[in-house]
Amino acid sequence: MHRHAHGHHRHAPAHAGEGPGERPLVLATAVNLLLTVVQIVAGVLAGSLALVADAVHNLSDALALAVALAARRIARWPAHPGMTFGYGRAEPVAALVNLTTLVAIGLYLLWEALVRLFVPEPVAGAWVMAVAGVALVIDTATALLVARLARESVNVRAAFLHNIADALGSVAVVVAGFAVWAFGWLWVDPLVTLLIAGYILAHGLLEMVPVVRLLMGATPLGLDPEEVAAAIRRVPGVLDVHHLHLWQITERELSLEAHVVVPDTTSAAEIETVKHRVKAMLAERFDIGHSTLEMELACEASFCPDSHLVVPH
Repeated sequence: MHRHAHGHHRHAPAHAGEGPGERPLVLATAVNLLLTVVQIVAGVLAGSLALVADAVHNLSDALALAVALAARRIARWPAHPGMTFGYGRAEPVAALVNLTTLVAIGLYLLWEALVRLFVPEPVAGAWVMAVAGVALVIDTATALLVARLARESVNVRAAFLHNIADALGSVAVVVAGFAVWAFGWLWVDPLVTLLIAGYILAHGLLEMVPVVRLLMGATPLGLDPEEVAAAIRRVPGVLDVHHLHLWQITERELSLEAHVVVPDTTSAAEIETVKHRVKAMLAERFDIGHSTLEMELACEASFCPDSHLVVPH
């Protein structure tokens, strides 16, 4: 006697227009595109690799913000027979795209900086300081615009990291420009570029780990399958649990699937009561809002092919 029980599943609203708080993303994208053009022109005229590097990274900021905005809107498209889970994972996919781009940019800057260390070129330090100073103000303002959304979305957080890295990069470029202007130290420009590249690579790779875990259906961080199973077993009326799966549909939706074993003498009405107890406990203790429970009598469970807690493949 197998019985399936489902927790409540939240669906995206059936529209994809501008959502709450998205206007700052639009403004930040436009400002970053304008800044990129200014920085590239100034970097070429001044002969500064650090300034051009900052400009290229700034362009990635603009693209990252545009991708983040598009993903947030796609994520609100409604579910349909071809996409029964909806489009919520558009955001982590966009985050992975942005973070991969960030890492690629970091590797490119690393290579260019190493080349320039061995073959230094003239740099107009005053130009570099002036333009990088303006960039710093704009990068900081852009980061502040999207800071609130970054706290609630891995997608926006990836774009936000682009901006933070760029703001710190602008600080470093100002320092490099001063060193060249005041002391003629051409080696500072590629050295600063190396520091920017290192920061980009470190943060890009670290942020990539939870995004890849989500897309791979990994157990959400902070949830232990053994602990969840033990809590289910303590629910009155439950004998055992197996075939347990934990994953995230989206960044904010935890899901569980499990076979729950009850005594042979449990009536159909009592099975429903046990099922609701388990669901309520999962929601309250672990914040698991979507659960699929297959209820099995003890005599049936002994023949269940998926008798392990976590089913091996």
